Amino acid sequence: MGRGDVGDRSALAAALAITAGFMLVEVAGSVLSGSLSLISDAAHMLTDSLALTLSLGAVIIADRLPTKGRTFGYHRLEVLAAFINGLLLVLIAAVIIMEAVDRLFSPPPVGGALMGVVGLIGLGANLVVAWMLHGREDLNVRAAFFHVVSDTLSSAAVVVAAAWIALTGQSIVDPLLSIGIAAFILISSSAILRESGGILLQYAPPGVDLDEVVVAIESVEGVSGVHNVHLWSLCSHINILDAHVVVDTDDFAAVEEIKREIKCRLSSFEVNYSTLEFEREPCPSCSVVCTIPAD
Repeated sequence: MGRGDVGDRSALAAALAITAGFMLVEVAGSVLSGSLSLISDAAHMLTDSLALTLSLGAVIIADRLPTKGRTFGYHRLEVLAAFINGLLLVLIAAVIIMEAVDRLFSPPPVGGALMGVVGLIGLGANLVVAWMLHGREDLNVRAAFFHVVSDTLSSAAVVVAAAWIALTGQSIVDPLLSIGIAAFILISSSAILRESGGILLQYAPPGVDLDEVVVAIESVEGVSGVHNVHLWSLCSHINILDAHVVVDTDDFAAVEEIKREIKCRLSSFEVNYSTLEFEREPCPSCSVVCTIPAD
């Protein structure tokens, strides 16, 4: 089975059930208490439910076998889903900030006791879901995890706001904390958008130094040069490299041995797939792209 394994699927399915179930509780609580924090959290949990549904669907579909029309299969769905999740987080933050600024000038009365009870239940539910998704390497699952983490902080803020309102009667803390929630959402979404956007634009994988990869290839005995090198990621766990390798032999067995050694060294850089074209002399058509300038 592929990277979107049973563990990822089970965790996402359980997280979706808990999140969607508690979302209904928060909707009722937000209507009864009039709290912006609860309303924001309820809207956030609705988006979490959509994000988890999208993530679960992407994990399932990503394991489908390649076809003639889709030779890489559906791995990119993971990245696309993560990018969409990031955009949803930005939208959530914008809506919360606009509503919070509105309420700063005329804070409405808020039912602190009910708000606190619902917030505590929400905090517990989010902590359970975050624990289920924590530590998974799949980018799409991590995007869902960041959704849940931001919602966990949102629930914690709701509890703090409820306690303050109950003690002081100052309901202005409700929109103030909502702005803080939105700021965290923007920070977490920027990380997801940056990583998923880099994959969609076929940037070199973060943490893999292209210069070191080239040096590793050129240090293989029998290799006299490397050019036309392209390194990118198909998804969060599949890195791909294309390169033209100049060798000093025409012997087929020797070239095969060079190829095996290069692929072995590439595995240390987590390059899972590579296409290597072997030449005795650098091809003239590649002269324009032989040198890769620094960023």
